[in-house]
Amino acid sequence: MSRWTIEEPTSLDFDGVVALRTTLIAGSVCVLAGGERPSVLVDEIEGPPLVVSHEAGMLNVSHERLWEGVLTWLRSQRCRAVVTVTVPHDCPVTVNLVSADAVITGLSARTSLKTASGDVTLDGVTGEIDVGTVSGAIEAQGLDGRVAFTSVSGDLALAGGSVDALTARTVSGRIAVDVDLAGAGAVEVNTVSGEVALRVPETASAEVTLNSAAGRLDSSFPELERQDRPFGRTVAGKLGDGSGRLSVNTVSGGVTLLGRAPGDAGGFPASGMEK
Repeated sequence: MSRWTIEEPTSLDFDGVVALRTTLIAGSVCVLAGGERPSVLVDEIEGPPLVVSHEAGMLNVSHERLWEGVLTWLRSQRCRAVVTVTVPHDCPVTVNLVSADAVITGLSARTSLKTASGDVTLDGVTGEIDVGTVSGAIEAQGLDGRVAFTSVSGDLALAGGSVDALTARTVSGRIAVDVDLAGAGAVEVNTVSGEVALRVPETASAEVTLNSAAGRLDSSFPELERQDRPFGRTVAGKLGDGSGRLSVNTVSGGVTLLGRAPGDAGGFPASGMEK
């Protein structure tokens, strides 16, 4: 096994990488898919050093003495690194963060990312995508495949792409999604108080069920029927041939379902996620 202890800005190249695991406390990490030789570039580092190891194609980047570093960061905020990692597009990636931000682009294998408060940007990522956050915001575009999102108060903004399946669960985070449904694709959203805004093509085919105990329900699809009950309200029905599925369940959050006209580019207006 090759192992490096990084205490200052450094660049490393590798013969081959088949999987990446990164754990950072603070700062930022950028994971890029590229056709060049895999590499790790450390632009900035403060506090405990980073440890980079490479064995049998497994690349690991982490703070040395991780939990000691977490305590140092909690006491003084002096534990951060700015790292850029380039890997093959089909490289599975696992990223664990405390307060560091992350940018991930161009990957096509499994991507797993967990963060406490760091913000995350995903661009052109496909395949199996699993993102979990406590309060960090997730912004994504051009995703394709199966996407799972969980948060406590972190927001999700997803625009563009075609999903086979999207599951999103949050307590109070807001969710804004503008995507195509691939064939029998499914979107399932569950919130407690978080606002939900969904936009799909006007020609989408899906069985739709929107449920809220106390929040408002709005839809631009006239074929969907509304039912108000003493203990909640529902908007439901079938779009097209009903091949896909679109389901939203919330306690007090409002839900808006919009149709996108043919030729209209995906994406919500900037004001769509304003507080």
